[in-house]
Amino acid sequence: MGDQAYLDESLPFEERAKALVAEMTLEEKVFQTLHGAREIKRLGIKAYNYWNEALHGVARAGVATVFPQAIGLAAIFDEDFMEEVADVISTEGRAKFNAQQKYSDYDIYKGLTFWSPNVNIFRDPRWGRGHETYGEDPYLTSRLGVRFIAGIQGHDGKYLKAAACAKHFAVHSGPEGIRHSFNAVATKQDMYETYLPAFKACVKEANVEVVMGAYNRTNGEPCCGSETLLVDILRKTWGFTGHVTSDCWAIKDFHEFHMVTKTPVESVSLAMNNGCDLNCGNMFANLLQAVRDGMVKEETIDGAVTRLMTTRMKLGLFDREMPYRDIPYEVCDCAEHRAVNLTAAKRCLTLLKNQEGFLPLGKDKIKSIGVIGPNANSRAALVGNYEGTASEYVTVLEGIREAAGDDIRVFYSEGCHLYRDRISGLAQADDRLAEAKAVADASDVVVMCLGLDATIEGEEGDAGNEFGSGDKNSLNLPGKQQQLLETVAACGKPVILVLLSGSALAVTWADGEKNVPAIVQGWYPGAQGGRAIAQMIFGKFSPEGKLPVTFYRTSEELPEFTDYSMKNRTYRYMENEALYPFGYGLSYTKFECSAGIEAADVLTADSTVKVKAALTNAGAYDGAETVQVYVKAKDVPGAPNYQLKGLRKLRLAAGETKQTEITLDMRAFGLFTEEGEKLIFPGEYEIYVGICQPDARSIALTGSKPQVFTVKCGERAVVETV
Repeated sequence: MGDQAYLDESLPFEERAKALVAEMTLEEKVFQTLHGAREIKRLGIKAYNYWNEALHGVARAGVATVFPQAIGLAAIFDEDFMEEVADVISTEGRAKFNAQQKYSDYDIYKGLTFWSPNVNIFRDPRWGRGHETYGEDPYLTSRLGVRFIAGIQGHDGKYLKAAACAKHFAVHSGPEGIRHSFNAVATKQDMYETYLPAFKACVKEANVEVVMGAYNRTNGEPCCGSETLLVDILRKTWGFTGHVTSDCWAIKDFHEFHMVTKTPVESVSLAMNNGCDLNCGNMFANLLQAVRDGMVKEETIDGAVTRLMTTRMKLGLFDREMPYRDIPYEVCDCAEHRAVNLTAAKRCLTLLKNQEGFLPLGKDKIKSIGVIGPNANSRAALVGNYEGTASEYVTVLEGIREAAGDDIRVFYSEGCHLYRDRISGLAQADDRLAEAKAVADASDVVVMCLGLDATIEGEEGDAGNEFGSGDKNSLNLPGKQQQLLETVAACGKPVILVLLSGSALAVTWADGEKNVPAIVQGWYPGAQGGRAIAQMIFGKFSPEGKLPVTFYRTSEELPEFTDYSMKNRTYRYMENEALYPFGYGLSYTKFECSAGIEAADVLTADSTVKVKAALTNAGAYDGAETVQVYVKAKDVPGAPNYQLKGLRKLRLAAGETKQTEITLDMRAFGLFTEEGEKLIFPGEYEIYVGICQPDARSIALTGSKPQVFTVKCGERAVVETV
């Protein structure tokens, strides 16, 4: 065992890791590059499985707090709260790890390397995995990704509480069915403006420990072996020092589907030589042959294994004392964490329509309520994918029964299948429609629970149905759901439409003035979601969620799914009016925002602009609102419509006013060129400050118009490089 320098806790982690790797044989090193790393008993190295998930709670390893899916957490528009949620996740992750180690359980999903967050841009609402992301905007995704990583990795200064992973690097957002062979073609400008900023923030601001490559090719190079992405950008330009993992079995795609190599040995050589350190899968076992054939140098493998061992040392796996080792199992699913989860579920709910203040319902004004729809009593519709196991699930039906109490009769009908034309296999189509009508007739008001779940929108292989590989073929409600909605509404009882989905749906009929008075986007709200939705409906709190994605009117207005150009995509570049815009969400109370700015007469590359906003809760409910700051370059051809560049969530009691200040540096005004430089251009820029986007649709829906301020840049100057 040599001088065992790797056990000297006074030495830097990287130095210790190098000393440890120096003690290994080539075969031992190679088998440390697989996600299920082998035990090396003679060196005191335990078996370790790098594959673990924590997208919205510790996943796939037993009971844990199951928070709202990532897209729902994004709808909260609150950086501070995102870190609080992630801190709960990493606390439970450590607690479970400590217990599993005690009982010698080194299986998959039992490590401290959590392959989250997913900071891909949700550029197309048809993408099945979009609900794993923080939405369509690179600024919002960056801010939330950075704070999620902070909560996962902790602030010890020496040790990581857990290791976070920014995935999937890069330019990855479907289609799922062809992801193993697909080549995503993106201009440098779109890469710099849209697809790379969140990853850059995760690396340079959050010091994320792990980056995962994507399945697809980007501009011809397979992402898990891309010299451009992994060498030139990630390590040389951004200075990333952590380790890179492949997505699972992605390296065999090199020769089986991408056809950029011919053999497994060529594939692993391409990946290892271009900086992929860890193989989720078993292909890297071929590195033994690659070294013998002279295709990979042993010192290249040394570097990869050193980075992997450095991560494990940062996690304290080789040290006698470290601050997170005593976190007890009892913190998992504790009352405090369940309370944070219920808070998250409440805060993510996004009120899209509330005609004439129909919501909240007064319990004293109704004697019966009907709950109808395939998602009304569905646990699957609460949790999304990459989920853990909750000790308690509260569906919408269960939440309404709990909130209604003994004085209100609650009726229920499934109404229809989520996507098939019947529920019972031997029945005729529409076999629950008559029951749904009966429930509506017997009820004073109806809550319709429609939408999707992760069995039909999700990852290729996990979700398979007529939608195809987890993606949506349209934005319409699937199956018989639209027919059910219209049939129930025709019964004459007011309908509250609750959508449980991880992506935008084109509910244009429901938005019509005379059809349903209220629409709630519930996302996949977590294990406590039904309780939160019921409490919102009955006015226990005011909704505060904002849309992290655009709701379009139809999929026909979208570019081809396989087109990765950002032209006519997302609020920043779209040409048509949205059904419900990014950043939009109603409240039960009324907020008024006034603002001002402090800025030089002429801005230069070193300038800053201070935005000062006063937010007043002028309504009758306590509530929370997000101050949103957008920037538009007026005089630059082809510039985005405007871009979110600042946000601040404020909580106010009824009648209260709070002040906030948001500072914009010149990167907020810059635009990337094809050469990869972010420039400010001479001319005028508009700054919009308010509680929504400055588009006409947002203003019409909210009745609130952001204030606009004009600033001037005097010279062309570089403010950032990729």
